[in-house]
Amino acid sequence: QVQLVESGGGLVQAGGSLSLSCAASVHPFSTYSMGWFRQAPGKEREFVAAISWGGGTTYYADSVKGRFIISRDNAKNTFYLQMNSLKPEDTAVYSCALDWSGPSDRIDDYDYWGQGTQVTVSS
Repeated sequence: QVQLVESGGGLVQAGGSLSLSCAASVHPFSTYSMGWFRQAPGKEREFVAAISWGGGTTYYADSVKGRFIISRDNAKNTFYLQMNSLKPEDTAVYSCALDWSGPSDRIDDYDYWGQGTQVTVSS
């Protein structure tokens, strides 16, 4: 049984920073890619960033490129999203997801999802 638990969301002013974490409970010796997605009110879920098992491959949505950084610590089965220069349009529920292959920017490629954490950026 895979479980993903996000933490680190909150309220921040525009231009500020937040760091999200996702702790994964997975079988030992599993290898997997991880992704972050977000969903704003009234909008569809969208891709934010993804990272391969070894961390050598990362993908970012154009809207966050240069501002967000995805990383992971496999020893802790935890991965992170550092969000800098936040904008009001970054306001959304952010969810982490696990892909047994990947990494991918496609929602359908992900097998497990966290419950999400709210990020609110005030102007």
